[in-house]
Amino acid sequence: MKDILTAPFVEEMKRTTANMYRLGWDERNGGNISYMLDEKEVAEYLDLTKVIRTISTGFNAPSLVGRIFIVTGTGKYFKNVKSDPENNLGIIRIAEDGTTAELLWGYADGGRFTSELPAHLMSHMARLSVDPENRVVIHSHPTNTLAMNFVHELDEKKFTHTLWEMCTECIVVFPDGLGILPWMLCGTNEIGEATAEKMKEFRLVIWSMHGIYGAGKSLDETFGLIETVEKAAQIYMLTAHLPRVNTIKDEDMVTLAEFFGVDYRRDFLDL
Repeated sequence: MKDILTAPFVEEMKRTTANMYRLGWDERNGGNISYMLDEKEVAEYLDLTKVIRTISTGFNAPSLVGRIFIVTGTGKYFKNVKSDPENNLGIIRIAEDGTTAELLWGYADGGRFTSELPAHLMSHMARLSVDPENRVVIHSHPTNTLAMNFVHELDEKKFTHTLWEMCTECIVVFPDGLGILPWMLCGTNEIGEATAEKMKEFRLVIWSMHGIYGAGKSLDETFGLIETVEKAAQIYMLTAHLPRVNTIKDEDMVTLAEFFGVDYRRDFLDL
């Protein structure tokens, strides 16, 4: 059996959480990540018949039964994951009843997964119904994206369009745009359900005055989605108070999207 601390998925989680903390997206214990793993790969590092303990998820996820996830812990700081992954991360499997998580590794100090796991599981189910290759859900609090929530109209078309105007690459990276939810109480099934509904249409969902949810096929892709939104939001916040002299025109965005062969939201453009 290989050493779990050398597993590529553990190393990926260490790098990603360290980057997100360094960028200021995940202060204190803000933010959480869930990453669906390949069972055969996990079996190289763990005895999958050995369940350390079981934890109720508070949510029924029948379509995820048997699926294995590595998940950040509740109350844990991203800055500590790199130096102490066994306390700050856990590997869980959704049990046969759909409502129980079987702990296979991690949360060594008696902890448990993020309180927003139900929202993650709902988003995983929604994204898998659209794209069976989607494996990652990330929630974070990127500074400029959050700041933009307070000064820009929270309309999905208008918000997305503004971001597309900020960087040439934006319509190529997130051609499906962003979904937006009004402010809602976090850590509840209600916000999870609302996020999952948006995730059927978008890979990125803004939690107004709170943060962002992103989904993708890998940690790199999902991190990159949020990173690109944050860069565009930063440019917006740096220029919003100044006269607009130049912009990327909608016709230019069409040229970009069609050149790169992406399926973009035509209804989010003013043509």
